[in-house]
Amino acid sequence: MGVDIGGTFTDVAVEVGKSYVSAKLPTTPDDPVRGVREAMAAALGRAGLRPSEIGTVIHGTTLATNAIIERKGATVGVITTEGFRDILEIAYERRYDQYDLFLDKANLLVPRERCLTVPERIDADGSVWRALDESALDDLLESVERLGVDSLAIGLLHSYANPVHEQRLRELISARRPDLPVSLSCEVCPEIREFDRLCTTVVNAYIKPLMERYLSALAGSLVDDGFECPLLVMTSGGGMTTLHTATRFPVRLVESGPSGGALLARRIAQQLRLDSVVSFDMGGTTAKLCLLDGAEPLTSRHFEVARAARFIRGSGIPLRIPVIEMIEIGAGGGSIASVDEMGRITIGPRSAGAEPGPACYARGGERATVTDADCHLGYLDPGAFAEGRLRLDAAGAENAVERDVGRALAVPARDAAEAIVRMVDENMANAARIHAVEHGRELHGRTLIAFGGNGPLHAARVAAKTGIERIVVPRDPGVGSAVGFLSAPVSYEIVRSRYTTLDPFDASGVNRLFGEMEREAVAVVRAGAPGAEIEIARSAFMRYRGQGHEIEVPVPPGPLGPAAAKRLRRAYDEKYVALFGRVVPRMVIEIMNWSLLATAAQAPPEPLPATAGQRAPRAEGTRRIHVEGEAQALEVPCHARGSLETGDRIRGPAVVSEAQTTTYVAPGFDAIIDGGLNIVLARVPPQAAVP
Repeated sequence: MGVDIGGTFTDVAVEVGKSYVSAKLPTTPDDPVRGVREAMAAALGRAGLRPSEIGTVIHGTTLATNAIIERKGATVGVITTEGFRDILEIAYERRYDQYDLFLDKANLLVPRERCLTVPERIDADGSVWRALDESALDDLLESVERLGVDSLAIGLLHSYANPVHEQRLRELISARRPDLPVSLSCEVCPEIREFDRLCTTVVNAYIKPLMERYLSALAGSLVDDGFECPLLVMTSGGGMTTLHTATRFPVRLVESGPSGGALLARRIAQQLRLDSVVSFDMGGTTAKLCLLDGAEPLTSRHFEVARAARFIRGSGIPLRIPVIEMIEIGAGGGSIASVDEMGRITIGPRSAGAEPGPACYARGGERATVTDADCHLGYLDPGAFAEGRLRLDAAGAENAVERDVGRALAVPARDAAEAIVRMVDENMANAARIHAVEHGRELHGRTLIAFGGNGPLHAARVAAKTGIERIVVPRDPGVGSAVGFLSAPVSYEIVRSRYTTLDPFDASGVNRLFGEMEREAVAVVRAGAPGAEIEIARSAFMRYRGQGHEIEVPVPPGPLGPAAAKRLRRAYDEKYVALFGRVVPRMVIEIMNWSLLATAAQAPPEPLPATAGQRAPRAEGTRRIHVEGEAQALEVPCHARGSLETGDRIRGPAVVSEAQTTTYVAPGFDAIIDGGLNIVLARVPPQAAVP
């Protein structure tokens, strides 16, 4: 069973044999566990299963991300080395926008008055330059009490090289304040670069009390409801980990929900033999886009959360954790639409969420949203929305759109709704372009895999704006991330800093380091997947001396011997040429960090046969919708997805309706049902003009 808590809906998918049974219910922000239990009960009822028959529960959530964005975490205090109190204030010593005189700095969660110091000093080689002054503890704890700190982040200088002072500090503090959560940078992020390391530790401390309470309550509720299986938690890197590890390092869960969507896209890409893909996950609160090359999502060791400027690097809180690389914008169904002082329509980032929700939910929401625009344009069936659990108020949607956008632009509600839809589609297309450019990739020639409650509805228009000619809408797209969880491996990645050069190369020291890392990572994977065969992948982060950033290079398996330096140099040269077109001769190559990923082995999915759609299925009825470019609304065929079979072909414009979402087949597209019952939308070439 996969469970995904989003900002608007909570999704559950149960894998029974080769099929899925799913449920989608509104998230309950006041008590997320209640919404999870209700959605799980609904899915079990449809599957005809008892809780004791579930083998594993896999959980992903946006609660950690939302706590950071909404500033609902703990009151964090920082302890760092004496003389380095201003690490967070100094940051990178640069402005992320050189010419913005009114620049908003990133909110790093801890003001200067809560940054405390302790006399001690570890040198860069790990030697103790100044012993920890334990007599300073009384003053430290007095300050912690006075400042109302309820979670501590300890980030001492060079603790990645020698953690002894951080560990001793925690031991002393826990003896005096056992109720105070403590996060150590030597455990959360044992890497060089003190600003990034401290920021990652601060975020871990900020969300640790919240996530501990939530995950403990969820685990307890599963026992109360009769579940007898392990609870595994999705990480930002696309793997699963144990409850114990998740509560110790909740910073690794910041992108846990969206990572499931990338895993779903990976599985679909493997089944359909697609090499270049972009996944498109549009939910109720945000839209997420991820590039996949070779059917594998792009990954990173560095990303930002809570950016002050949405598309500008350096404006957020930097985190160094394994993460699937994606771009996320406030462009979901619940994103609020308005008109600014210059007469421009703006969408998001504020969202109506689950409570009160869009105006058409009739739950007290009054602001116009993307869902209200879709409802007014006829794309949504008011009587069959969200599995029929929520009847949409079409009149409420029209009133909100006309009031919030139509009046400001002096246009009728229909034109205002179409403008909202065009703007949100353009925002998502622009995000996809920016994401591709930032990674030196092209969108043209890729296949768009669309899911989420709103993804299939907007996919065709986003594809048209980005030049993409093929779209795949998988089965159960409304709960796509929850379905993606079911194909996630149990895995754990560790990164350690240990400086060496290729000449001379400290092979014995690196072998010892990899041995320690492998034992730690394998223990976590064994706890989540007892008896599984474990695969190990290793990497080195290398650079020319004098450079500021590293390139990740794969490290061959087995112990490293005298020939390892030459093999690593060849691998680095190949990677450097691929990125920059040439190598720099006679330069010293440094290795700053080492990475080890342990993964429970999985069998690849079986490929699906190619399908040529030939049969025109019978529509269950028609729906009156506003098609872009048409002066009047059109009656278009409406198909029930459950009645479609392999080989069916639908000519756009049309809609395909199912319990949790609607797929819009835009003019110029044909929809074909393939061998896996995916909907494949392909652009139809324009007919040659008749002279």
